[in-house]
Amino acid sequence: QVQLVESGGGLVQAGGSLRLSCAASGRIFSLNAMGWYRQAPGKQRELVARIISGGITNYADSVKGRFTISRDNAKITVYLQMDNLKPEDTAVYYCNALLTTATPGGARYENTYWGQGTQVTVSS
Repeated sequence: QVQLVESGGGLVQAGGSLRLSCAASGRIFSLNAMGWYRQAPGKQRELVARIISGGITNYADSVKGRFTISRDNAKITVYLQMDNLKPEDTAVYYCNALLTTATPGGARYENTYWGQGTQVTVSS
């Protein structure tokens, strides 16, 4: 079973910074993509940033130039460095991972997994 454990959320003033982390654990064969989504009250969940095999990244237009996604393959961890935060960044941030897992018998399965969410609040 795969687990995604997030950390790093909190309360910060506008213009400040936070760094989110998401560590994956379990019978992981390969890490295909990891990313961050967010959901503000009354709004749909939206992609914030994503990093895929080879290190290719993509960002929501609203965070380009302010947020940076990176990952540590050895630790199976993805990070989201958030700088120059704005009140409109306030949301619950969810880690997302597209992983291939392996059973003891050698079967492999690709699935999408979600973290439990971490609250980010930016005050004006």
